[in-house]
Amino acid sequence: MITGTILIRGGTVLDETGERRSDVLIKDGAIAEVSEGIGVQAGTQVLDAEGCIVSPGLVDIQVHFREPGREESETIETGARAAALGGNTAVVAMPNTQPPLDDAKVVSSVLEQGRRAACLVTVAGCITKGRAGIELAPMGELHDLGVRIFTDDGDCVADANVMRRAFEYALALPGAVISQHAEDPALVAGGHMHEGAWSARLGIPGRPGEAESTIVARDIALARLTGGRYHVLHMSTGAATQLVRAAKAEGLRVTAEASPQHFTLTDEKCSGFDPVFKMNPPLRPESDVAAIVAGLADGTIDAIATDHAPHSPETKELPFEEAPPGMLGVETALAVAITRLVETGIMSLADVLAAMSWRPARIAGLDAHGHGMPVVAGNPANLCVIDPFETWVVDQQRLSSKSFNTPWEGWKLTGKARHTILRGEAVVAYGEATR
Repeated sequence: MITGTILIRGGTVLDETGERRSDVLIKDGAIAEVSEGIGVQAGTQVLDAEGCIVSPGLVDIQVHFREPGREESETIETGARAAALGGNTAVVAMPNTQPPLDDAKVVSSVLEQGRRAACLVTVAGCITKGRAGIELAPMGELHDLGVRIFTDDGDCVADANVMRRAFEYALALPGAVISQHAEDPALVAGGHMHEGAWSARLGIPGRPGEAESTIVARDIALARLTGGRYHVLHMSTGAATQLVRAAKAEGLRVTAEASPQHFTLTDEKCSGFDPVFKMNPPLRPESDVAAIVAGLADGTIDAIATDHAPHSPETKELPFEEAPPGMLGVETALAVAITRLVETGIMSLADVLAAMSWRPARIAGLDAHGHGMPVVAGNPANLCVIDPFETWVVDQQRLSSKSFNTPWEGWKLTGKARHTILRGEAVVAYGEATR
C-alpha cells in the first residue's frame, strides 16, 4: 500500500483546464503542489510518470457489480479492483441487483462497502419499486443517502405516466437525474440481437433499433414537458443520437452515454453464435456504430460508460438465446477508447478523457466528491496516470473480474493505467493493484 506523501514525477498533466508538463505532489489525501521539478523530500514515495499523462481519475457511470445477490459473478470488492486497474477512481453501480436498490437499508449497505473499495462505488437507485415499472421507489430517501442517478436499468420504464411522475418527483431532489435503459419492452420481447440482416441470416429473433429511438423520443418529450433532467444509458443507434443532438440544440437538460462495444463492434460479431457478444441493447450494424462515433466526436454523447456486466461461465456459456446479455468493460475501456478513437485521429486524448472523467463525474454529481476535478493544488487526489503508448493483449485469465466474458479477448490494445490514486492512496501502482 502506497500512502502518505507521494510524488508523481515526470508526467504531463491533462485535465479540463489544459495540458502542461508538471510533477504532482500529494499530501494528506490532497494535491499539495503541481509544478515542474518538485524536489524529493525524506519520506516521499515517488511514482514514475515519464512519458505518461496525469489525469483526473476516470469515472464510469454504468457498471454492474452484482452485489447483493449474484456474488458468484462479481462483488463490490472485485469489481472495484478491476475498475481501479482501468484507471477509475469512482463508478456508479446499477440497481438491478437481488434485491434491487429500491430500499434505503440495502443502498446504505452497498454504499458502505463502496467507500472501502479500491475505487469509490456509489449507486443508482431504482425509479420504481422492484423495477416493476408501476410504483415509484422512495427516491427522496435514496437521495438523502447520496443517490443522484435513478434508473430501472435492465428494464425500461415503459409507462409514460410513471416516467412523467419520476421526472416531476426528481425536480425536488437537487442534482437528481432520471436515466433510462431505452428499449421498448414490447418491441424487443423475445429478441436476442439486433433485428436486421444478420439476425435474419442466423435465424435469431431480433431487437429493432426503433425500440430505442421511440423510447428516447418519448422521454425527451417528457423532459421538455416537466423541465427534468434526462440521461440515456448505453445509447446504440443513430436515430437516438440524432434525437439527443436535437434536444441539446433546443436547450433541454438531456445527456447520453455510449459504451466501447457500441462504438467498436457490430452485430456481425454474433455470426459465430458466441454469447460473449450478446448484450442489451444489442450490437448494431456499421451505420449505427458510425453514428455513435460521430456523436462522441461532436459532443452529442457526453460520456463513455462501460455497462460492465460480468456473468459466471456456467451462464454465459449457455446457447446464444439462453445466455444472459452483457460484457466486461471496466479494465479495458480506456484502452479500447484510445485504440478506436485516438489512434485513428477521430478524437483527441483530451476529448476521450473528458468523456471518461470530468463530464460523467458532473452527470452523476461525483464532482462534488472530488472526482473529475482539475489537477490543481487543494483538490482531492483522485487521479490516474496513463501510459497512452503502452500496448498489451487482452487475456481474460489475467483480468481482475471474477468473470471472463470479455469481447476483447486476444485484442491488441494501446493505452493503460500505470497508477491510480484514490484519496491520496496509490490503489494501483505500476499496473498492479495494491489492495
